Amino acid sequence: MSPILAGVLQLIALVAALALAYRPLGDHMAATYSSRKHLRVEKIIYRCIGANPDTEMRWPAYLRGILAFSLAGVLFLYLLQRLQGSLPLSFGFASISPDQAFNTAASFVANTNWQSYSGEQAMGHVVQTAGLAVQNFVSAATGMAVAIALVRGFSRTRTGDLGNFWADLVRGTVRVLIPIAVIGALVLVACGAIQNFSGIHEVGQFMGGTQQTNGGAVASQEVIKELGTNGGGYFNANSAHPFENPNGFTNLFEIFLILVIPFALTRTFGRLVGNVRQGYAVLATMGVIWLGFTALMMWTEFAHGGPALQAAGAAMEGKENRFGIGGSSIFSVATTLTSTGAVDSFHDSFTAFGGGIQLLGMMLGEIAPGGVGSGLYGMLVMAVIAVFIAGLMVGRTPEYLGKKIGTREIKLAACYILITPTLVLGFTAASMVLPDALGSILNTKALGAGPHGFSEVLYAFTSGANNNGSAFGGLNANTPWYNTTIGLAMLLGRFLPMVFVLALAGSLAGQKPVPETAGTLRTEKPLFAGLLVGTILIITGLTYFPALALGPIAEGLS
Repeated sequence: MSPILAGVLQLIALVAALALAYRPLGDHMAATYSSRKHLRVEKIIYRCIGANPDTEMRWPAYLRGILAFSLAGVLFLYLLQRLQGSLPLSFGFASISPDQAFNTAASFVANTNWQSYSGEQAMGHVVQTAGLAVQNFVSAATGMAVAIALVRGFSRTRTGDLGNFWADLVRGTVRVLIPIAVIGALVLVACGAIQNFSGIHEVGQFMGGTQQTNGGAVASQEVIKELGTNGGGYFNANSAHPFENPNGFTNLFEIFLILVIPFALTRTFGRLVGNVRQGYAVLATMGVIWLGFTALMMWTEFAHGGPALQAAGAAMEGKENRFGIGGSSIFSVATTLTSTGAVDSFHDSFTAFGGGIQLLGMMLGEIAPGGVGSGLYGMLVMAVIAVFIAGLMVGRTPEYLGKKIGTREIKLAACYILITPTLVLGFTAASMVLPDALGSILNTKALGAGPHGFSEVLYAFTSGANNNGSAFGGLNANTPWYNTTIGLAMLLGRFLPMVFVLALAGSLAGQKPVPETAGTLRTEKPLFAGLLVGTILIITGLTYFPALALGPIAEGLS
């Protein structure tokens, strides 16, 4: 079978699996967040944290809950890393340095999982499981809660209430993430992923000699890092490591885990607003962008000229033979179009245009389908902007789902889309003029600070600010400058947009419904989906094209 055909068949199988899961999972999440009943285990959790799940919150209170919970998560994870040397099952690993501990704590709480360390050489079992794995669950549940709060803003009228953050957090974790993660972990273990608490031991190598390695609760962490669009990895090789991703089937299964909740949330959105066709319109927008990027990536990698193409049928440098060019391309697009930092190949070794596709996928705001929760609320903000543009074109007050998009709403949406580019381009510019930051490129890449070196820095801050977590490996990011600035980019890029999303939700929930007329824009039609795709691409292109021209485009044309 040709590599191209193998890649196409993998893509077809993936689409079929996502289609089968779309309706039942979307309906289950809609029922989860609209239910008035509490499970017994949920009641125990509420008593432990002192929360009343039946109390409605306006957007400032909802936001305070998110910030307080996230701050506690950062402090706990920071202290856990700083105290690692005194913890059991640490294998003698030293405590993490202050700047790297801050970076890692910010990363996992912000659903980014950026790692400037090698997991198997730095983190013991307690930090990995009690710290990092737990944050994989709750950071994903936090993103889902914000998305549901925005959906309630569209579905509710004449009230500022958006639900209860603590109830949404607990339900998302207990009823959605944990059940799927348990099943997924069993599948990974059955297919060869490891799950143990063994210590460091020596293993033989194919070419002779031995090397030291350690085990870990890998399968359970692997499944939630993909399912929660977190990323990161128990091992430095990430999802290219056979202990994390043993074969071609598990590779496709992990891609499925990455995409299934973000796509299914569009069904949840449609159910909660009382019009499933609105969810289909958002799904179509996400699907068109995702399939388009996947096709471009596969074409770029298969068409790459040079010795790699003649010898292997594709640009195989940095890619796993057991996955092939097709599996690596699909995985790469899935991770960079969602806020998932997991990788099954070396992104730095993709072709110049392939690296540009990865960058552009993150620069879209990771909304196709995006991260768990963050993809949906990011897409809905873009829908608000698209409706506003359509209103300007026809000379009528814009409306979306029966709500007027006025001055306040469009200002909040505009602030949302300006935050991430400001962080990305500002920190990248500073890094390209500061000698110490520039040295991280010059000392690690033969290309120095040329187009590829610029792409490495641009990728790092794009990944951080968009809460992705993947990286171009040629950049030495384990320095005080990058640990601190990328940590700030991750926190600001995660929580500042949430401020504007929740404020927008509160503004919408307080409105009275606008009756539909003959002049109302039909936002469930293909025309609107096309307008939304164009809006996303144009806004991103105008914002980032100069930076892309200096990096991957210049490298690809050279």
